Amino acid sequence: MRIALCQINPTIGDLKGNKKKILEYYKRAVEDKVDLAIFPELAICGYPPQDLVEKQEFRDQICKASFELACESKSTGLLFGTIVEESENVGTGVYNSAMLCYDGKVQFVQNKTLLPNYDVFDERRYFESAKNVSLHEFKGEKLGISICEDIWNDSDYWKKRRYHTDPVQSLVDYGATLLLNISASPYAYGRREERKKMLSVLTKQDNLPLAYVCCSGAQTDLIFDGASMCFLKNGELVQLGKSFEEDYFIFDTNGNYDPVLKVEDSFEEEVLNALTFGLKDYCEKTGFKKVLVGLSGGIDSALVTYISVRALGPENVHVVLMPSKYSSEGSIIDSQKLATNLKIDHHIISIQNVVGEINSALKPLFENLLENIAEENIQARTRGLILMAVSNKFNCLLCTTGNKSEYAVGYATLYGDMNGALGIIADVYKTEVYKIAEYINRREEIIPKEIIEKAPSAELRPNQKDQDSLPSYELLDSILKMYLEEYKEEEEITAVIGDEEVVKKVLRLVDLNEFKRKQAAPALRVTTKAFGYGRRFPIVQGWRR
Repeated sequence: MRIALCQINPTIGDLKGNKKKILEYYKRAVEDKVDLAIFPELAICGYPPQDLVEKQEFRDQICKASFELACESKSTGLLFGTIVEESENVGTGVYNSAMLCYDGKVQFVQNKTLLPNYDVFDERRYFESAKNVSLHEFKGEKLGISICEDIWNDSDYWKKRRYHTDPVQSLVDYGATLLLNISASPYAYGRREERKKMLSVLTKQDNLPLAYVCCSGAQTDLIFDGASMCFLKNGELVQLGKSFEEDYFIFDTNGNYDPVLKVEDSFEEEVLNALTFGLKDYCEKTGFKKVLVGLSGGIDSALVTYISVRALGPENVHVVLMPSKYSSEGSIIDSQKLATNLKIDHHIISIQNVVGEINSALKPLFENLLENIAEENIQARTRGLILMAVSNKFNCLLCTTGNKSEYAVGYATLYGDMNGALGIIADVYKTEVYKIAEYINRREEIIPKEIIEKAPSAELRPNQKDQDSLPSYELLDSILKMYLEEYKEEEEITAVIGDEEVVKKVLRLVDLNEFKRKQAAPALRVTTKAFGYGRRFPIVQGWRR
C-alpha cells in the first residue's frame, strides 16, 4: 500500500484553516495516486483543544467540517483526527477519533482507547474511552488504526505499563496486516529516540509495517516536532519526516528502503531548533511580527536575543538596554557588541531617575529601615514597566529571559524581569544555557565571550553575584533535575549530593516560589517536566514547611 504521510501544523480552533490545509494535502496525495493519506490526531481542530471541547458549538462545527471533508474524498482514503459525539445516557459521549473516508463518505471510525491523564495531558477531562477496537479492510489490507497514546503501551517494550489494556495488540490479534497511528506527541529532548526504539520493537515483534504520522507546530508552550516515522515489518525505521516543520512523503509498504539510523541531533542543536520553532510559530499564530527583549549583558538575555533573531530575522527584533548605577560598564559594552554581531538595533534607557523618584516616594514609609530585596526589586520592576510600555507602543511580543534554574528557586522578580508573554528558555537549566551558547559560537563568536565568561549577576546591588545567594549552578542544576524531573526527595538527593543543608535550602526555595511560577509566562517545553500546565503543585501546602 502507498501511504502519504501528511505532517501538518494545525492551529487550535481554526477549523476553516485546518480543513483547508487537510484538503490541500489530500489533493496532492490524490494527484500522486497513493492509496491512503493520513493526518495527525485531532488535525481538524488542533491539539490540545482543552476546554474548547466543552463548547457544544465547537463540537458541532467540528462534526460539520469532518463530514464536509468526507464528501470531498475520492477513491484515495483520507484518514484524519477529529472529535466524534454520540448520544449516550452515561458519560460525555465525546470521543477523540480517527475518521477514515473515501468515495465521498465516512467509512470507518476508530475512537481512542487510552486517554492520557499525566503531565500536560488531560484527556479524561473531555473524552470517553473507546468501547472496542476493530479492523477495517481497505484495498487488500486489514488496517489496524490507533491514536497516539494507544501505541505507547506495548508489553514487549515497557517493563511497567500505564494501562491494563493494549489496543494495538488487540488489533494485531484480530489479524491486522498494516498498523497506522495518528499522533500529536509533544516534543521533549530524547523523546524522538525513545519513540523510534519503542516502535521498532513493536513492529519487529508483531511482524507488521507501521506508518506513524505526528503533527508539527507549536501550541503556546507545547512544541510538536513532527518527525513522522515509517517502519517495515522487520522493525527497521525506513522513513523519517522533517523535524520542526510541515512535511509530506510517501511510504510504500512493499518498497525497498535503506534504514534510517539517526533520528536526533545533539542536545544543543535540537533545543535551539525547538525553541526557534516554538517562538516563530507562536508569533505567526498570534499575529506578532516583532519581538522585544530586555538585554542585560548576561548570558540568558543574549541567548533569547539570538533565538529571536533566528526565528524572525534581525529586522524584527528590538532590544532595550536599561542600566542603573549598579550596571557595569562591561554589561553595556557586551550588549552593544552582541547587537552588532546580530545586526539588530538597540536603545539605551537609564532607569536611575525613575528608581530615584520611586525611592523618594517610599522614603517616608521606609525611613529607618535597612535596604533589602524591596529596593532591589524596584529596579527590576522599573525595567519591567519600561519593557511593557515599549511592547504596547510598538506592538512587540515581549520575551522573558529567565532560565529554568532561576524560576525553580525564585531568582526572578514578579512584575519585573518575569514580565512578558512567552518564556523562551524557561525550560532550560542555566548550565545548559552555557552549553548552547558555546555551541552557537562553535564556528565564530556571535555571543561575546565576555558574556559567557563573566560571573552571573542580577546587578541589583554593588558587586552582586548569583552565587552569593545560590550554590554553583552545576550543583544547583543537579539537585533540581532530581527534584523536578525524577521526583526524588530530600534523603535520596542528599545521598547523591552529600550536602544535606544545601539540598534542604534548594528544595525549600523551590516549594516557596510556587506562587511566582503560577504567574509566569508560558514556558516553551523541551524537557519531560516543564513548569506550567504539566507540573501542578499547590501554593499553600505544608509538605516541607
